[in-house]
Amino acid sequence: QVQLVESGGGLVRAGDSLRLSCAASGRVSDFYALAWFRQPPGKERTYVATITWSGGSTTYTPSVEGRFTISRDVARKTIGLQMNSLRPEDTAVYYCAAAPTGAHMLHNSWAYTQWGQGTQVTVSS
Repeated sequence: QVQLVESGGGLVRAGDSLRLSCAASGRVSDFYALAWFRQPPGKERTYVATITWSGGSTTYTPSVEGRFTISRDVARKTIGLQMNSLRPEDTAVYYCAAAPTGAHMLHNSWAYTQWGQGTQVTVSS
């Protein structure tokens, strides 16, 4: 079983940058993809970005395309989320998640079986 631990959240101003990290323990190679989701206060959890573990293919939700970059370090078993040009609407708890081999519809939270505890990102205007 894989355990995921996020770090790097904080309070920043609009236009600033922030980098989140997710450290994975266990057999990460058993998983097909890892992703970032976020949950703004009082709202549902939504998809941010995905990266496949073996090939490194990436996808993004349109609202972060061009501003956020998801990456992976296979040797260190970590994924990152570089967030640039942050906006107040990016304020949320950000979660790291892992989807098993065979998963599809990776923009849906139900495709993911392992989740981290989340890290808070707050962007002030």
